[in-house]
Amino acid sequence: MKTLRLAPLLLVVSACLSLHSEEQQAEDAEKALLARHDELMAQMDQLYSLRQQLQTTSIPDTAAAGRQRRALLAAEAGMMFWMHHYRRPQDTVAVARRLTYYSGQQQRIDSVGRLFRTSVDSARLQLQAPAANHPTP
Repeated sequence: MKTLRLAPLLLVVSACLSLHSEEQQAEDAEKALLARHDELMAQMDQLYSLRQQLQTTSIPDTAAAGRQRRALLAAEAGMMFWMHHYRRPQDTVAVARRLTYYSGQQQRIDSVGRLFRTSVDSARLQLQAPAANHPTP
């Protein structure tokens, strides 16, 4: 008989724990998303520095250097676009909808990260190419 009286209480407790767990998942998803943003923001100076180097360094293929500068600018623009369009969902929004939103935003910020990586890697290769082709005496 005591077990029957405790059953509704156990259901309520387990529902609260499940809700807390889902809420924690949403918080964790948001933290991971913002951590990725912060990681990429720390690389913004690198984009600027490489763009300046491409502009001031004597590179035989100026068209390629121009493409690399534009790629670096595109990576920066991708970050700015993401930041201007990111909107943290209200706490009143259902957890499932928040998780879906954070998942989509994670995909978008990851694509910005790929832009960063490819543009930085390509710019570095472009800057190293003249040194490899024209060694200093």
